[in-house]
Amino acid sequence: MITMAAVTTHHKKLERMYLSAPLHKDLYKGISINVGNEQAEIALLVEPKFFHAAHAIHGSVYFKMLDDAAFFAVNSIVPDVFVYTVSFNVQLLRPVTKGLIRSRGKLKFRSNNLFIADAELWDENNTLVGRGSGNFMKSKMPLTEEIGYE
Repeated sequence: MITMAAVTTHHKKLERMYLSAPLHKDLYKGISINVGNEQAEIALLVEPKFFHAAHAIHGSVYFKMLDDAAFFAVNSIVPDVFVYTVSFNVQLLRPVTKGLIRSRGKLKFRSNNLFIADAELWDENNTLVGRGSGNFMKSKMPLTEEIGYE
């Protein structure tokens, strides 16, 4: 049986693992994450370096925020191995040009090895600007200090 303290420790280790990724040290500096049971929230301040030619954030930023939130909603209940994204569908609903964006992911389905999670992306005015849904599976990669899980 997994205790609540073990779950909270697992969530904090996932948060540290996420923030330790090289991608977050330069490109997405200042990104934050909060992992809960079957849910996760990611926040990022919009910067011009994320813009495409029309001066709004590129679709890759929508994907990253949505996939990451859904991914960590799933990994929040998988305490031993890294999960991976099998497929992810993104809907870009509105352009974003400034402010803080937040993605919220929630686990929707789980079986022995397949998980489905949804995520929504909100702008600083709490307007829905993107949605996504993904399929995730357990990998064989253990959650260890080598990947930042500490």
